[in-house]
Amino acid sequence: MFTRKKLLELEQTLQRSPAVVLLGPRQVGKTTLALQVAEPDGAYLDLESPEDRNKLDNVEQYLRTRQERLVVLDEVQRLPTLFEPLRGLIDQARRTGSANGTRTNGFYLLLGSASLDLIQHSSETLAGRIAFVELSGLHRLEVPPELWDALWVRGGFPPSLTALSEADSLLWRRDFTRTYLERDVAQFAPRTSAELLRRFWTMLAHLQGSTLNMAQLARNLGIDTRTANGYLDLLTDLLLTRKLAPWSTNRGKRLVKSHKVYIRDSGLLHSLLGITNMDALLSHPIVGASWEGHVIESLLAVAPAGTQPSFYRSNAGAEIDLLLTWPNGEHWAIEIKRSTTPKVERGFYSACEDIQPTHKLLIYPGHESYPLGDGIEVMPLHAAMQALDSA
Repeated sequence: MFTRKKLLELEQTLQRSPAVVLLGPRQVGKTTLALQVAEPDGAYLDLESPEDRNKLDNVEQYLRTRQERLVVLDEVQRLPTLFEPLRGLIDQARRTGSANGTRTNGFYLLLGSASLDLIQHSSETLAGRIAFVELSGLHRLEVPPELWDALWVRGGFPPSLTALSEADSLLWRRDFTRTYLERDVAQFAPRTSAELLRRFWTMLAHLQGSTLNMAQLARNLGIDTRTANGYLDLLTDLLLTRKLAPWSTNRGKRLVKSHKVYIRDSGLLHSLLGITNMDALLSHPIVGASWEGHVIESLLAVAPAGTQPSFYRSNAGAEIDLLLTWPNGEHWAIEIKRSTTPKVERGFYSACEDIQPTHKLLIYPGHESYPLGDGIEVMPLHAAMQALDSA
């Protein structure tokens, strides 16, 4: 079993909030992590199980008898009506805890595989009573170095990474994709064609790291732009794609306004493109964009809570692949290269003059960190992740 870096963050968040939502796509390890936190006395309900859902026919009665334990509610987006009674139970438990000196936080851990609706429902109903933690796939600070290449090729879903062979891993990812299209699409967007969405998802894979032209994408698929935007929103809500926003604060510059799109898990990207192993990946035209997306997701997995990601690109050619804006307002400018002898383009220097970041990093697939001049530090991916994780 891998030790997840989010374990400590999740435990600390439960200590200061009565309810916590742990977000992440299916099969990423949410349930395993939640059960670690809940042991030995916690209660666990899977809301995809009819038997467990039946236990909540009288939600307040069932949960009130378990207020001395952490209650884990899995796939909570299946029962959005749950949030209203949770509010009353939380308020009652906090009053009781304050009166008798027992705990006032850490009552409920909610697991969800879709972000937008779940966040909206819970935030509106449980305002001031809930916090959020997002769990990504496995990353380099959680697996041994001998698995780092496999992590890029197979992605961070534990069953894919630990499969006995490349063929088994690829088969798992294809089954995973099919299940999402057949089950989750039916739940969240019942009028959506699973086959059309599969084609759309594959088109996005070919556009990995590109700025979005939704009108062109819609024409290629034979659908209208509104439908295409709905498909993208659905995949983003299911935590499968990332829309990386353009930096837009500097009003004095003519900046690109379109989002960039990434398939978040590199293994799913490669599965959609028919890439079976490292040799096939290194010879594929998508290799640079795949590495860029892998780096971005790896860094965001360990970035401090509240960090906002974006990219910077001006019409004059100034560009930063990834700009991390911290809650205190400081910026980390990150250039991503596939070469083991990386060079910084003029556009990065120009963009840094505009942004004035506090840190300038160049991430490459080598093994050593070294200064490049002008305040730029060249780093392997794992070293940059360690820097973010400890900052």
